[in-house]
Amino acid sequence: MAQVTELIHNYLRHNKKFPHVYCAGCGHGIVLGSLIRSVHGLGYSKDDIVLVAGIGCSGRMAVYVDFNTVHTTHGRALTFATGIKMANPKLKVIVVMGDGDAMAIGGNHLIHAARRNIGLTALVLNNNIYGMTGGQSSPTSPEGTVSATAPFGQLERSFDIVDMAITSGASYVARGTVMHVPMLDGLISDALEKPGFNLVEILTPCHTQYGRKNKFKTVVDMYTWYKTNTMKRELYAQKSPEEQQKLTPIGVFRDEGWPGLETRYAQLRTKLQEQESCQSSAN
Repeated sequence: MAQVTELIHNYLRHNKKFPHVYCAGCGHGIVLGSLIRSVHGLGYSKDDIVLVAGIGCSGRMAVYVDFNTVHTTHGRALTFATGIKMANPKLKVIVVMGDGDAMAIGGNHLIHAARRNIGLTALVLNNNIYGMTGGQSSPTSPEGTVSATAPFGQLERSFDIVDMAITSGASYVARGTVMHVPMLDGLISDALEKPGFNLVEILTPCHTQYGRKNKFKTVVDMYTWYKTNTMKRELYAQKSPEEQQKLTPIGVFRDEGWPGLETRYAQLRTKLQEQESCQSSAN
């Protein structure tokens, strides 16, 4: 209990309104706790961290944590974060986005941040819905699910965030859930320590806008679903194709350790400066 109190006082802004604005049962608070424990466990200085967030429920994290923070426009968190990292590569830049923020209006930015392999840690809080703005379907809403914009069932196929990140070129890609907290702590810690663009998709429930419309009677039912319908990818691979259709794999899907764009840029700059110096000396 003493350690929990220490983390609260060290890492949260006390002049902000608490308890937080998240609905009862929302998993975003669990993600906030996991992020704080990961930062604390790795021993980072708060002054060396920049947390960039977009618009939506997940964006409130930029308000609560006592880091350098930027609360940006909808879908543009990665563009702001890219500029920050390129301007000061020594900073540890964390980007927090929702599934709509990252995959809809910000989808193009995610693709190219991964392609560039810029040294950011992206946490995509996926609750399958636009939670703050009215409960519309998002790019990750499963086909057939009900929302404010699909009252008779979603007809579109959904994005797989992990597949999208891997295909686009991210160096580290993982998926966890708010039901598997020790595992989530480990995934976030790993992502913070890796070079290049590192993405962790985090499955988190929104009972207010998604669960109640989709036959989850209580938020506990949603957490139970995560427990019974997700599986470590090593065990998932052993299942038949029919069984896999009902399950969601979690864990690390890629871990390459490729150098980030900011590192490659610094190397190129040094090389060009050395060439210019040699030419100047020759003249």
